[in-house]
Amino acid sequence: MSDTIEKIKCLIIGSGPAGYTAAIYAARANMNPVLYQGMQPGGQLTTTNEVENWPGNPIGITGPEMMVQLQEQAQRFGTDVRDGWATKVDFSGDIHKVWINDAIELHCETVIISTGATAKYLGLASEQHYLQMGGGVSACAVCDGFFYRNQEVVIVGAGDSACEEAHYLSKLCKKVTMLVRSEKFRASKIMEERVRKTDNIEILLNHDTLEVLGDEQVVEGVRVLNKNNGETYDIPATGFFVAIGHKPNTDIFKDYLNLDETGYIINTSGTSKTNIEGVFVGGDAADHVYRQAITAAGTGCMAALDAERYLAAKE
Repeated sequence: MSDTIEKIKCLIIGSGPAGYTAAIYAARANMNPVLYQGMQPGGQLTTTNEVENWPGNPIGITGPEMMVQLQEQAQRFGTDVRDGWATKVDFSGDIHKVWINDAIELHCETVIISTGATAKYLGLASEQHYLQMGGGVSACAVCDGFFYRNQEVVIVGAGDSACEEAHYLSKLCKKVTMLVRSEKFRASKIMEERVRKTDNIEILLNHDTLEVLGDEQVVEGVRVLNKNNGETYDIPATGFFVAIGHKPNTDIFKDYLNLDETGYIINTSGTSKTNIEGVFVGGDAADHVYRQAITAAGTGCMAALDAERYLAAKE
């Protein structure tokens, strides 16, 4: 137990579009929100070079710039934005206890969880290089596919999400090469048939990605291994999409909140409510379907409104 305990009316854990939108609404409702930014201040969008589908930005905006603006807007209304991340929680009693950096103990009337999810990558040095450069590696076809219109791209994955993203890219790109690391899909039959019937999707089963190729600034191709015959060859491409899943950042909540088999928080349909009264969720910590900045912001708004109503009902 820490020497001092801070009492907080509304704690927001996480600083992506869901967290900052929740903060804006909570602050305007005089809930005095405290927001801890987490291990990746600004969330996944800080690794996105261009955001062109955020309403109100007709010429587009960079991910980092957008998150700075959201933070400034939340602070304008009085949100207390702090560095640090939640390392432990105890939701067993009426008071929701949260520990920050294993040192600071908070007692909260309401908690809004907006910890997001982390895209899984192959872990190749070249993949991470171009991901950081913003020059051709992405884990979201819906977010970034537009930038590869009439170009050739490669996508890695074998599940329903990979098939859905490959099909989405096929409507924009000249050619989509789909690399499946095993000898068969993990996707449902209907999703597999959809990509197989799409003329400009080439499916390569039993293929591994060895390296993402480029000029150190942008992607120019992908080096692959055909595990059937041991042949190594290069596929020309300007974009490399990874669709091997996401991991929700929810491990510290598993002893108290209902999670699905992947770790996403299960909320009451049509609300942000969890199985614990006074604890709410917004964004990708619960959303495994849409995973967009605008939907995250919408559920962040819902979480703040639900928290406000919860507090009002207790008065």
